[in-house]
Amino acid sequence: MNEKASKIIYWVLTGFVAFILAGSAMTKLSGGEQAAEMANALGGSGNIVTLGILELTIVLIWIIPRTGVLGTLLAIAYLGGAMAVHFVHGESVLIPMVIQIIVWLSAIYRFPELTKRILNR
Repeated sequence: MNEKASKIIYWVLTGFVAFILAGSAMTKLSGGEQAAEMANALGGSGNIVTLGILELTIVLIWIIPRTGVLGTLLAIAYLGGAMAVHFVHGESVLIPMVIQIIVWLSAIYRFPELTKRILNR
């Protein structure tokens, strides 16, 4: 694969994850009916704005190549917490799990050094 195609894939994966997390954050920060309904169902109505700000912070850290590994780890931890909350409240964990898989796949492509450390290769 040539350099140009590699860079395109890099930024498409980065942008896709950022788009998903930023969209979720904007839904939480907009204070719409959907966000309130989701927060009430999962018991977090008092923390919805904080979670939105946290997601936007993760997006900013994720986008910057120099801090991308930290953003990856924060996104994985955040989505792990989301799966735990969904599981405890009897909700489907499918959506957070799919997003986390996408984050992992993107991280494997973006940060080969992270993959080497985790898989000990």
